[in-house]
Amino acid sequence: MTDTPVTGSAPLRRSAAVDAAVTERVMSFEDNRLASDLYGQYDQNLALIEQRLGVETSARGNHVTLRGAPDACADAAEVLDSLYQRLVRGQQISLGDVDGAIRVATALPDQQDNLPGLSALAQVSTRKRTVTARTPRQDLYLRALAENDLVFSIGPAGTGKTYLAVAFAASMLERGQVDRLILSRPAVEAGERLGFLPGDMREKVDPYLRPLYDALYDVMPPDRVEKGLQTGVIEIAPLAFMRGRTLANAAVILDEAQNCTPMQMKMILTRLGEGSKMIVTGDPSQVDLPTGQRSGLIEATALLREVDGIGQVAFGEADVVRHPLVQRIVRAYEAAESTGNVGNKDTPARAGQTGAGVGGNGS
Repeated sequence: MTDTPVTGSAPLRRSAAVDAAVTERVMSFEDNRLASDLYGQYDQNLALIEQRLGVETSARGNHVTLRGAPDACADAAEVLDSLYQRLVRGQQISLGDVDGAIRVATALPDQQDNLPGLSALAQVSTRKRTVTARTPRQDLYLRALAENDLVFSIGPAGTGKTYLAVAFAASMLERGQVDRLILSRPAVEAGERLGFLPGDMREKVDPYLRPLYDALYDVMPPDRVEKGLQTGVIEIAPLAFMRGRTLANAAVILDEAQNCTPMQMKMILTRLGEGSKMIVTGDPSQVDLPTGQRSGLIEATALLREVDGIGQVAFGEADVVRHPLVQRIVRAYEAAESTGNVGNKDTPARAGQTGAGVGGNGS
């Protein structure tokens, strides 16, 4: 791939008023087929770069012309180069990957200081897919998972806490670093009344654990998941089933940990055996425990912040990688919570439901 600054004008996809600071760059890619994959269907990847970075793009064969502010063009070139290198390595890219590359390229200076560069973002690979960090905080998260035997991951919905944890654990299982994969959640009703659930034990607890199944099937072939579930290599169980066990040579994930009581949290943390790694995820702003009941997640992250070998990663609304609306929804709720405008006299806010005071990470 070559990157050539040019002067003069070229036909671009959009016309726009520009100022004297506008610059123009031409990027060339060696493989025409990979260049087509880089642009996306109907150039949708280039369109997203235009929208997010404020540049204009023009694709002709294996050449892309970028026009806009110098910094914006530099960011766009970095994004395109990093995505092209992924394609060269045989990886596929999606709109989500493009969005993630843009997020990292435009990260705040204090976050960029801790980043290895777009081309070296943390990745986790399974037989089915390679997952690359899409935000600076996700990069820290994956590195914390590699460096610590116990990692707490907290933050709002849609930041990749559970998905990355499952992908990392599945990768460990496939590489033979652990003998089994254990996924657990506290079976707490989120305000609904599910009532009697028919079926065997697995069918009774499946509704509580479905999000873990979804992530597992996304990073592993379905036949391997089914075989693992049948042989016990992969175990998905409510938190209550963990009492009295020693979880050795296992990758253990506790999801929705904000709904653990302090005693439950102490119980699961002390199950960790030799050769094991434990990942605890949760959102302190979505506690479904009875009013007045403390969240074990909030207590544990405060008590264990300075303990060696334990990593803590706190995500924020800027790390939301779901539908763009989710990020705006999270931002609105956080703003309302900070001003005390959430809830009313009929639905009082539960004590300990905010994520304030939980920060830092041990990576």
